[in-house]
Amino acid sequence: MTSPRASQTGIASWYGPGFHGKTTASGVIYNQHDLTAAHQTLPIGTRVLVTNLDNGRSLEVLINDRGPFAKGRIIDLSYAAGETLGMIGPGTIPVRIEVVDSGAEKIVLIRDSLDYTLQLGSFSVLENARQLRDLVAKDFSEVAVVPLHASGSTYYRVQLGKFSTRASAEEQARRVTQAGYKVVILEKW
Repeated sequence: MTSPRASQTGIASWYGPGFHGKTTASGVIYNQHDLTAAHQTLPIGTRVLVTNLDNGRSLEVLINDRGPFAKGRIIDLSYAAGETLGMIGPGTIPVRIEVVDSGAEKIVLIRDSLDYTLQLGSFSVLENARQLRDLVAKDFSEVAVVPLHASGSTYYRVQLGKFSTRASAEEQARRVTQAGYKVVILEKW
């Protein structure tokens, strides 16, 4: 008997021309013609099956970016994925996403040896990261801008705290989310 897949239901959007050729959170250049997607919390490299709940069409995409950042949306699909699912005209659709391959077993086995931090944003412009850091620092301590060098570019990540357990990171993430900020929990070696 196979175990059920992790799934999530919600609203999907798509992104395309304005991001085509730009670097994704994974460091890969975004190609709107590839079957890829952005998700806020699934690990980069996760493969998910996305089903349009309006017309029943499904396809598998690779999570290689972070987002969507519009309230109430759970996944941002590439133009090609959006076109395949029949959502370019409407812009958003109700979907179910199911994890096909995440490598989660490896993460579970080594979880005790990790530290955690909260990431509130990642920017290519340092000033934008500083503005978010200053805004968040009004309500929370231990907020920092952490540079990340990937694929010849530098990204400025706004991060909050260091936590020795996933539970303590999740507890703080709830407080930060209640204050109106989007949060991704990062596992750090």
